[in-house]
Amino acid sequence: MNAIFEKSALHGSVQAPPSKSMTHRLLICAAMNRSETIINGVEYSDDILATVDCLKALGAEIKTCGDTLTVNGTNFLNAASPQLNARESGSTLRFLLPFAWLCRGEAVIKASERLLERPLDVYEEIAKEYGFKLEKSGVLTTSGTLKGGNYTVRGDISSQFISGLAFALCCIPCESTITVTEPFESRPYVEMTISALKLFGNNIDYDGNIINIKGGYSVKSALCRISVEGDWSNSAFLDVYNYLGGNVSVNGLNDNSLQGDKIYREYFKAIKDGTPTLDLSYCPDLAPILIALAAAKNGARFTGTRRLAAKESDRGKAMAQELLKFGIRLELAENKITVPKGVLSAPAEALSGHNDHRIVMAFSTLLTVTGGKIDGAEAVKKSFPSYFNVLKELGANVTLTY
Repeated sequence: MNAIFEKSALHGSVQAPPSKSMTHRLLICAAMNRSETIINGVEYSDDILATVDCLKALGAEIKTCGDTLTVNGTNFLNAASPQLNARESGSTLRFLLPFAWLCRGEAVIKASERLLERPLDVYEEIAKEYGFKLEKSGVLTTSGTLKGGNYTVRGDISSQFISGLAFALCCIPCESTITVTEPFESRPYVEMTISALKLFGNNIDYDGNIINIKGGYSVKSALCRISVEGDWSNSAFLDVYNYLGGNVSVNGLNDNSLQGDKIYREYFKAIKDGTPTLDLSYCPDLAPILIALAAAKNGARFTGTRRLAAKESDRGKAMAQELLKFGIRLELAENKITVPKGVLSAPAEALSGHNDHRIVMAFSTLLTVTGGKIDGAEAVKKSFPSYFNVLKELGANVTLTY
């Protein structure tokens, strides 16, 4: 799908999309729960659908009705030789792979080629240490029996490994600890996981860098009704229009949310007011929209960018490649990206979305300023399938072609 933009300023009020990150967590906790859970306000992005299908394959019962999911949990220890398909969802793969070590027999996990290229270091190290099978050959094949105990995980890699291990260890009827080494770069995401687990009655907490888990499944025994909170990550791609000549109100965001990406408001203001140096170690998913806004404004320096290479695309390189078409040349270093102050020119050729939802949304923002075309726009289905409809409601002059 291609998106063709003409210059337009966006105005209006819009509801924040539901948090994809929290929806994943609520779904998994609901699947661990003893009784029925009703989750309201779900948007069926490709990533969420991948988690739903994988949880069904592990034995959970999940029914959809409008934007509501009804989940009846399962005992993962009873699942035998499950067949999962994580598609392109890194969250699904990393959150649920440890559940395969709770099941009987060998589990097979399918995923896209790009996702299988992304790191699985933590799980590979656990498999090696405990003698589990974990093989990559077109698919992931794994088996083993996860035990309670004391685990140490690096904090300078994706927090999804820490969360995935915490989910699974909560299902084991004994105590465990996860010690996260410094630097603990994605603490807010781990705090979201712990919050979700505690909401469902799991006995888990953390002290500094040590997560303490009592284990034994959640203790909720009554019907649980939950609404998904607004997504700060994707709302950044709407709120940004207030810095590009528009006037957009994004409603339904919780200022007390644990979502680390709520820092975007502070970062947007810094970019508007000068040429700041901003650390992305704790909010790597904001990198594309922050780089795009910096290119349209006063430039910026971003540190903590090393992990961008292991996202849906190599996001640093993808942003640099496409911004050249606007006449902006990024400076890429190992853990730093510099965006120079410049003037955006309308791109003479189509942009590539790099099969990355956040790249597509970031450049859609700039194309409302300059006009132009982006190929592969369907990538937004990964996290925000209603994105282009929302832009149109706000007055964007965009045409989708197939």
